[in-house]
Amino acid sequence: MKLSDLKSSGHWPTLLTAFLYFDFSFMAWTVLGPLGAQIGESLHLDAGQKGLMVALPILSGAALRLMLGLAVDRIGAKKTGIIAQIIVMLGLAAAWLIGLHSFGMVLALGLVLGFAGASFAVALPQAGRWYPPGMQGVVMGLAGAGNVGVVLDSLIAPRLANAYGFQSVFGFALIPALIVFVLYIVFSKEAPGVVKVKKLSDYVKLLKEKDAHWFCFYYTVSFGGFVGLASYYVLYFKSEFGLAPVAAGDKAALCTLAGALARPIGGAIADRIGGIRSLSVFYSIAAAGLVATAFTHHLYGNLTLFLLISGALGMANGSVFQLLPQRFGKDIGVMTGLVGCGGGVGGFYLATSLGYAKSATGSCNVGFLAFAGLCCLALVGLALVKTRWRTTWGAIAEARI
Repeated sequence: MKLSDLKSSGHWPTLLTAFLYFDFSFMAWTVLGPLGAQIGESLHLDAGQKGLMVALPILSGAALRLMLGLAVDRIGAKKTGIIAQIIVMLGLAAAWLIGLHSFGMVLALGLVLGFAGASFAVALPQAGRWYPPGMQGVVMGLAGAGNVGVVLDSLIAPRLANAYGFQSVFGFALIPALIVFVLYIVFSKEAPGVVKVKKLSDYVKLLKEKDAHWFCFYYTVSFGGFVGLASYYVLYFKSEFGLAPVAAGDKAALCTLAGALARPIGGAIADRIGGIRSLSVFYSIAAAGLVATAFTHHLYGNLTLFLLISGALGMANGSVFQLLPQRFGKDIGVMTGLVGCGGGVGGFYLATSLGYAKSATGSCNVGFLAFAGLCCLALVGLALVKTRWRTTWGAIAEARI
């Protein structure tokens, strides 16, 4: 497939604005991670509290993805996206004008920022519905590459906090928020065709299908691993190697950039060789990298491993969403919400487990090894389903499985 096909096959302004919406939303969703060191010092938080602080928006976003997934099918992706963006901007404005003076206030902001994380259930189906099955891997990868927003967080947020205080970062974030909001309103469009209105019972119905559980689990591992690490990198580099917040943010940005840029590459690879085969490779790389990380304590050694892990998990994200529209094309709104929820739960688990492992043992190694185990379980799961998938729905899919 050529990139020029994107212009002729769908609606590229919607794809672009979906990317921008997800990009800013991801930046807002994970902003507490890059600010975690400075907020933690200001409020005198321990390692476990810091882990919970950066992980709570991920969990909130996971739950809200179900709600926004329902809203997408009921009132449309564009209206849902507009409402979610307004809520996030109000939360940022409150944090800027009122401030975060207690751990409880930080957690309350984290809950509101979950609406930014839930943008996943809006932006991806909005873009994906414009394109044919054979292009879903690269289209979902490009829209999902908006997770590069966490890279901007890691680079910019610690520097702004150093210069103006961490509270000012929430005010500065309103500038791109308003720009993206206007562009989204003007240029994004709903895909043609009638979308069946989904109800809460539709989630329950889909959860009765075992394939839905497999997809949720695969994304729990891939996206959960990516976003959990992205949220914790600054805290890790500061606590393990004594880096200043800005230097830790630079290292975190490099690692998360690898995963963000790798997502569309993973989708394109899955389009070419099949999602099952590509996922098997990416999970294997991530598992090996996580095990190696647990037994490495060298700044550039760990940095190299994190680049490898984030890149593999990012490509796995793209591969999951190459497969999902082939299996659940008629229910992509609901399934995006369900699968995205699984990814958020995985991110919450990883970030909190690293924080509590650090608090309890003085090291994050237990958390890394446990998540490597989940990658291995994902490999076992792929081995169990690949024959059935390829001989049932995969046999009639218009893309490689």
